[in-house]
Order: sequence, then structure tokens, then C-alpha cells
Amino acid sequence: MKIQRTRLQLAIATLFTTGATLGASAWAQQEAPTAGTENAATPAKAARSEQIQTIQVTAQKRKEDASKVPISMSVVRGEDLAAQHIAGLEDITRNVPNISFSGGTQGNGPGLSNIEMRGIASSAGSGTVGIYMDDVSMTTRNLYSLGSPEPKFFDVDRIEVLRGPQGTLYGASSMGGTLKVLLNQPDLKKMDNSAMAEVSSTSHGGINHSVNAVLNVPLVANEMALRVGVQSTHVSGYITQVDPDTLATVRRRTNSEDDAVLRMALKWAVNRDLTVTPALFYQEVKTGDLPTEYPVSQTTGAALQPYQVSKPVLEPGKDKLFTPSLTINYDLGKADLVSVTSFYQRDFNRTQDGTQANSAYLATLLQPGAPAGLASTLAVTPAYVYLNNQVRQFSQEFRLASKGYDAKAPTPVTWLAGAYFSNLHTTVNDNEPVPGMNALFAKYGLNAEDPAVMSGTFPGAFSNDSAYFTARHYRTTQKAAFGEASYHFSPDLRVTAGLRDLYATDSLAREASNYFAAMPGMTIQQAHDESTHAVTPKFAVSWNVDPTDMLYFNAAKGFRLGGQNRDIPLSICGAELNSLGLAKAPASFGSDSLWSYEVGNKSRFLNNRLAINAAAYYIDWKNIQVDRALSCTFDYETNAGKARSTGVELEVKAKPTPDLTIDLAAGYTNAYLVDANEALGSLAGQKVPGAPKFNATLGGEYRYTITGTTDGFARLTAHWTGSSYGTAHIGDSDYQRPAYATVDASVGVNFEKWQVSLFAKNVANNNKVIQRPNVQFFQEAYRLVPRTIGLNVSGSL
Repeated sequence: MKIQRTRLQLAIATLFTTGATLGASAWAQQEAPTAGTENAATPAKAARSEQIQTIQVTAQKRKEDASKVPISMSVVRGEDLAAQHIAGLEDITRNVPNISFSGGTQGNGPGLSNIEMRGIASSAGSGTVGIYMDDVSMTTRNLYSLGSPEPKFFDVDRIEVLRGPQGTLYGASSMGGTLKVLLNQPDLKKMDNSAMAEVSSTSHGGINHSVNAVLNVPLVANEMALRVGVQSTHVSGYITQVDPDTLATVRRRTNSEDDAVLRMALKWAVNRDLTVTPALFYQEVKTGDLPTEYPVSQTTGAALQPYQVSKPVLEPGKDKLFTPSLTINYDLGKADLVSVTSFYQRDFNRTQDGTQANSAYLATLLQPGAPAGLASTLAVTPAYVYLNNQVRQFSQEFRLASKGYDAKAPTPVTWLAGAYFSNLHTTVNDNEPVPGMNALFAKYGLNAEDPAVMSGTFPGAFSNDSAYFTARHYRTTQKAAFGEASYHFSPDLRVTAGLRDLYATDSLAREASNYFAAMPGMTIQQAHDESTHAVTPKFAVSWNVDPTDMLYFNAAKGFRLGGQNRDIPLSICGAELNSLGLAKAPASFGSDSLWSYEVGNKSRFLNNRLAINAAAYYIDWKNIQVDRALSCTFDYETNAGKARSTGVELEVKAKPTPDLTIDLAAGYTNAYLVDANEALGSLAGQKVPGAPKFNATLGGEYRYTITGTTDGFARLTAHWTGSSYGTAHIGDSDYQRPAYATVDASVGVNFEKWQVSLFAKNVANNNKVIQRPNVQFFQEAYRLVPRTIGLNVSGSL
């Protein structure tokens, strides 16, 4: 499935036309907006509420008031995402307590970063945060070429960030927490046609633009509705490529990005008890290069200017997500049955600059007496790494939930029980050519496959100029039964116990060839299954001290599956492995787990004009999955050491007047290694990499009346992110990451159903370098995105 930008624009124009026509004919069916809702499309004459809105969530897989859910969680509404121009996961991490992002082992960029919560951070093994779109799991294994999936926040109802292990209801990998993106569902009652257009300019970059449209059509009144949305976005980029020798400009705005999103959902109320909802989400993200710079030139070592890169090979990528699903809800009277059938597909193809890791490294392996010109030329010959990542997952979940608690019911017990199955296939194809390499050696009358010329080479080592080829096929299956039950001693006091019983198998099959596989022809690593059985319990107590004040305690276990390692050639890495006491690299690594203990409260004061949520936690994490990098350019995953994380979270929302809203969100994390971690080369007491010590956001919005049908608004938000550690290696350039702050602002006007706003992100144009990862043996630098100023128009047709 391929969506071109021109087709998207045509589709948007068609939606505009269709929406206007259908909207005129169905105008009488539309419901008046509810007073007090703060949607940007709400007419200005609607009275602004004096109270803080309550939000219904599905954090525990049943609809509940967020203030009654006994876990630390944050909820960001769809209208707040739009108002604050929060476009993706990186922005979310700066707005929510104790959640962070960090570049993977291959640097930063769309599709490469990892998401972490409460200091439970690891770039090895399975993910530590579960990522869901509605009820579709998109959580996969961390790979050096693949980070967390990053769905664009388009037509979103809300985002739920559930902190702490969620293993009972969400399974393995939700050990740090779970992030759920909940999309707007079709409305059976009213027509809804909305659109948005935005244009902006980025410092050091160019013009960005985005346009989207959403059409909700009741096909059969109160019985069937269709919701369709499309979005197209262009981000100009701000990185400049320069010649590594002369530093002359080669290309500007290399890290441009073009996005296309399509989502469709059909809701069919077969009868009053049965609802069927098929849906799909498709997203394509095309990037011209990574948003990172080089401090110095690769060849001369000369200092580069900010936002410059001297790589000879740009690193473009194309990341496609496709998630069809079928959800069935059936009201059985005393309980609700839900079935979710889903398929998750991700194709992430990208090019990486392999000049330093391959060409320059191979030049150091030339035998004594090789021509000097050969070594110097080979060292700077552009090399490519073509990575083709494919993820395919089928999953099925059934769950049966009792109705909510009713003090008049014959039993004080509420419960939920379910079963889950998934089959996940992940394939990584890695081809690393050095174009012209064989011809270069022939120019000097030599053969690159002659061991007298290059150490460790052999006939067929550089077939088709490729130094390495591998295809890895991971397969993971999971089967689980889970459930929770709550006993209500009174309407104000309940105790909850839950359990998930999981069985999983994991296997890896691999083909490899050429020089870095250390074997002529194709070698095959046969698949072998590793089985895992895990039980993840949960226990919680909640007490409503009064109707607006809840105290809670919970204890829960988090868990990650283990996995397989690829074979590492002993001819290249044998001596280094021997120095570590290993005859060969471990064939697999085991699971890791943690226990989390949390206390918190959720309170509302002053007639629901002040809300305060606070939580404190203590986490013990053992048998940590880590990545052991070898100087021979290979790595393997293993288990080593223990860690502890303690911290607090605070969220305050206040409405001193109906016109003024103030938000404060803050988190503090102290995550550190309890004992020496030999695999990481770190000592007891060192901080867990990737976890900022604190983060905080303070924002305010003021609305004022201009006329009877027009009002204005002004918003200001400041973000602080504390210092962190990018690696456990003290001498690494990314060891210490600095604290930083940004400010965003916007002003605008609501005209009936339309809103016009002027906004600025990173108002002070803070260009601090916040990460300095070493990628393919070369230091990179990742800065904050430069100041962006834009104009946004949105509303209903």
C-alpha cells in the first residue's frame, strides 16, 4: 500500500467537498456542543466551565474516571495535543512526569529512539514500555536498527501514560509502564467534518506545512457510522551536509521529513447489545537523513558549525506502519465480552553510513607492505549499510468483565478475565557494500580476497563488493491467561488482586556471508526454541477518604522475555571473547524482572477547581538485559547486575477562574546500579543510562471574550528536563547529558467553529546539544529542534 502526497491532497479535497455536502443535508441531526468542553472547534459563545473536566479512561481495560484509577497515570486529551502542537512521542516525554526518550545504538531519528519510564531503560532485549494504539500492541524487541514505533498523533481522543509495571493486563515488556494512543471512534449520531491546515518556518531550515481532514458520517442513524481521516505533512529539516575535506556546502536541509497518515473505522451497532468495529491505521514516514550533526569532519578533524554533518553517505529512511483490527463488544447483561483481533505490520528500510565501520576499519587490516595510497583511499571510500526491517504480528485477545461496582448489587466483587495470543515475526536484512572496493584493489594489482594483502580475508569475502550480508529471522509466540478481581468492603474501600500466567517461545534463524561473517558462501544458524514461563502478579488497595480524595497502594511485578543472539565469527572476535572468559558468544540471554511498590493519592479541592495527583515508588530490578559491545564491531546481549529506582510524580491542575487554567507536572527519578555490572563495565552506584533525574512542565492558558461569538486565548508552556547519563562508560562522550529547558507559546482566536492561532516552539531558540552518541565509531551530536514559528487554522465544516 503506497500513498503519494498528491493522492493525499486529492483525498483531502474530496473529503472537504463530501463533508460540506453531507454536512448541509445532515445539519439538523447534529447535536449542540456541550457547554464547558474546551475543544478548539467549540463556538465561543458556549459558557466556559468553572470546574476541571473529568476524563474517562480505559487504563484497566474498563471505562473509569481517571481520578478513581489506583495507579500513577497521565492523560493528555486530543484537543490538548493540538493546542500545544504535540506531534509525537518525543514531545510527550517533555510534558509527562518520569517518561523519557533516548537514541538507540544507531543514533537519534524517527523510528530509532527508545521510550523509557521511571528509569527502567534498556536498549537491549525487549522493549521496557508497552506501546499500544487502541487495543493493538506495537511493542517489539529492541534492535540496533529499529527503535520504538512512533505513530503520529492524528485524530486522537486521548493518550494514556500508565507508569509502573502493567504486566497483569498488558503483558511482557510493560515493565516500566504502558503508553496508549486512543483514537477517536465513529459517532453513530451526528455528522462531524473537520479540517486543519498549518504552515511554519524553522530556524536554520525552511518552510514546513501540514494539512488534514476528518469525516464522520452516520450511514444508518444510530446504527452504523464511518470515520475517515487523512493527513499530509512536510518538515523542511535543518541539517546541512558539507564536504568532509573542504567543508563546502553540499546539501541543505538534509533531514527533511514527509509523512502520510490514513485511518478508517466503521462502527456497526448490530443491536443494542452487539457492536462490531473494524478499523485500520496506515502511516508512512520518509526521512532524508538523521537529525544529528558531527562536531568535527570525518576526514580532517576540522571543527564543524552547529547543524552541520560531513558524512559522505546520507542516511534516509522509510518507515511504514499498518494496523488493521476488528473489535467486537457484546453486552451479556451481567458482564461485557470484548474480542480484539489485530495485525501489526511495520517495514522500516533505511540506509546507514558505513564508511567508518567498514571502509576505515578494513583499511587498518591491510598487511604490512600494502601501498600507502591503497590504505588512505580505502579508508575514505563511501560505504553503505542497507537495513531492511520487517515486523509482522498477529494477536488475539478475549476478555470478559463484570459490570462496575454497585453498592446495591448482591455481590461486592468486580472482576475481569481474559486470554491472549500473539505470533510475532521480525526479520532484519543487513547488506553492507563498499562500492568499487574490488576495482580499487585491482588498480594496485592486488586482490582484496588474498590473505597476504588483507588480514582474515578469503575467496568470496567481498562478493559484489559487499563486506557483510545477513538475514536474521526472529519469531516469538505468546500465550497468556490473565485476570483481576476487586473486593469492595464498602463503596470507599476496595482491594484488588491480579495475575497473568504467560508461556512464550522465542527462536532465531540466520543466514550470513562475506568478510564479516568470516565464512565463504552462505552460512546458516539453525533456529532453536527457547521457552519461557512467567507469572506477573499485582496487588492494590484503594481508599476513598471522601468523594474527592483517594489514597492507594499497589505492588506489581514487571517482566521481559529473553531472546537469542546471532553467531559471532571467532576468526574476528575470538581473541576478545576469550579475554572475557568466553569460548564463543552466548547463544541466548534470559528474561529480567522487577518488583514495584507505589503509594499515591488523587484529590480534588475547591469545588473541583483544583486537582492534585501525587505518587512515590520504589523499584527493584534484577538480571538486567544489557548489550555488550565488542571492539571487533560485533555485540551480543546478556544479563548482568541489579538496579534500583526510586522517585516521585506530581501533577497539579488549577482553574482559579473560568478563563484561566494552570498545569504543573513534575517527576523525580533516582535510578542506579546496585552492584557492579561487568557487561557494561560499570560500578555499583552508577546511574542507569537514559533516565533524566527530573522533568517538569508548567503551563497556563487564558481565554477571554472578544464578542458574543468570538473569544481569544493565550498559552505559555515551559519544559525542564534534568541531567542524565547516556551510557555507563565513564569516558564516553555521551556519558553525561546536560539539563535543558524550552518554552512554547501560542495566541489565537475562535470564530464560531473555526480557530486561528499563531504559535512558536522553542521560543528562545535553545540550541543546546543534549546527546552525544558514538555511532559506527564516530561521535554525533543531537540538538534541540531550532525555533519554529507557524500559523494554524482548524475547525469544523
